[in-house]
Amino acid sequence: MTGMVLLAGLGTGLGLWLIVVGWFPRPPRLDKALDAPYGLSRTADAEVDAQSSGWTGRWGRPAVRWLRRAGLPLASTRRDLATLDKPVDVHLAEQATATVFGLLLPPCAAALLAFAGLNIGAATPAAASLVLGLAGFLAPELSVRSEAAKHRAAFRDALSSFLDLVVISLASGAGVDQALDDAAKVGSGPAYTELRYALTEARLARVPPWDILAALGRRVAVAELQQLAATVGLAGTEGAKVRASLRSRAIALRARQLTDAEGEANAATERMALPIVALFAGFLIFLGYPAMAAVLGGL
Repeated sequence: MTGMVLLAGLGTGLGLWLIVVGWFPRPPRLDKALDAPYGLSRTADAEVDAQSSGWTGRWGRPAVRWLRRAGLPLASTRRDLATLDKPVDVHLAEQATATVFGLLLPPCAAALLAFAGLNIGAATPAAASLVLGLAGFLAPELSVRSEAAKHRAAFRDALSSFLDLVVISLASGAGVDQALDDAAKVGSGPAYTELRYALTEARLARVPPWDILAALGRRVAVAELQQLAATVGLAGTEGAKVRASLRSRAIALRARQLTDAEGEANAATERMALPIVALFAGFLIFLGYPAMAAVLGGL
C-alpha cells in the first residue's frame, strides 16, 4: 500500500514537472543563438510548430533532444514526416507525451482504486504501464505511416489528372513551362497546392521547373513525379517531344490506380468474410449449446 502511494506520488510529481517545463520552456542561450545562423528565427519557428501541434507537442518538447540523441526518428519515419511536411521535433514531442501518458495512467488508476479500498497489487499496474507506454510510443509512428501512405495515394491520383491537363495544354500549342503552370492552376487540393508552390518557387528562383518537381517527388516519395520531371527535363534541355511520352505515362498511371483500387476492393471483401464467419459460428454455438448441455447433464 505504501509503495503504491509512493509510486503514484512520483508519477504525479513527474507529470507536474513536465507540465511546468512544457508551458514555460527555458530560453535559448545567447552564445548559441548568435553562433548559429538565423538561430533566433529557427527557434521561433520551432516554437510556432510546437504551438500549432497542440498540447501534446508542447508538453513533450523537453524530451525531444534526448530522443534525438537516441537516434530517433528512424530513416523511414523521417521520410514519412517529410512527405507530410511535419517537423521532426513535433513528432518526437507527441511521441514522448504519449509514452509518458501511457506509463503514468495505470499507477494513477491503481492509486485511485487503493484510496477507494481496492488493492490490486503492484504487478498489474507495472505490466499495464509497460504495455501502455509501448503503445503510446508506437502510436505516433503508426499514425504517421498511415497518413503518409494516404497522402502519397492522393498525390498519385492528383498527378494523373495533372498529366492529362499538361497533355491538353501541350496539344493546344503551349510551351512546356506554360503547360505546367496552366495545369497546376486548374486543380485543387493539397497535391495541386504543392505543385503550384513548386512551380512558383522555380519561377522566382529562376531555375528549371523540372528540378523543383524532381525535388518535390523525392520529398513526398512519389516516383511518378520524379519520372515526370525527368521527361519534362528532356523536353526542356534536349528538345525531345514530350506530349506522347506524358500521355503514355498518364495511361500507365491510371492503369496502376485501377489495379490498386481492385486490390483494395478484394482485400475489403476478404475482411468482410471474417465477421460473417464469426457470426455464423456464434449462431451454431447458440443452437447447439442447449442440446450439448442436455446430453452432458444426462450422463
